[in-house]
Amino acid sequence: MRASGTVHKYGDHIDTDAVIAARYLNTSDPDELAGHCMQDIDPDFVSRVSRGDFIVAGRNFGCGSSREHAPIAIKAAGVRAVIAASFARIFYRNALNIGLPIIECAECAERINAGDKISVDTEAGTIDDHTTGESFEFAPLTGIAAELVSAGGLVELTRAKLKEKRP
Repeated sequence: MRASGTVHKYGDHIDTDAVIAARYLNTSDPDELAGHCMQDIDPDFVSRVSRGDFIVAGRNFGCGSSREHAPIAIKAAGVRAVIAASFARIFYRNALNIGLPIIECAECAERINAGDKISVDTEAGTIDDHTTGESFEFAPLTGIAAELVSAGGLVELTRAKLKEKRP
């Protein structure tokens, strides 16, 4: 994936309830979830985010519950990828399962600011901050993680593999 967009910045320990509050979990409709994404910690997020933007955060992004609604809300809101110093493991796996690219880069979390314009190349493992002129490197997704993101998630990857096996 090669993409450019604007950064929406958050701190450490952003839990899944901050991404999508429990009061909205009575639906699994991605568009409905997207309309409430980050609402309790950033009420203007939904009106500011544009398709292709990025979330950059600190340590332990996605901690809390194991709800898959959180990465679904982020992806449906138009966020192209989440970049953080580290992720809660269950969020990391849920994000990959729905095809949302997840990038661990502590230096990015420290140095990239809200509103910066960045370009991300997940295959090369590079992030360019066009606002500051800085460039960063990260370990690109490989293997099944790269396949999941490329296919659009676990369901789509499984469909493609089953289709290949049909005579």
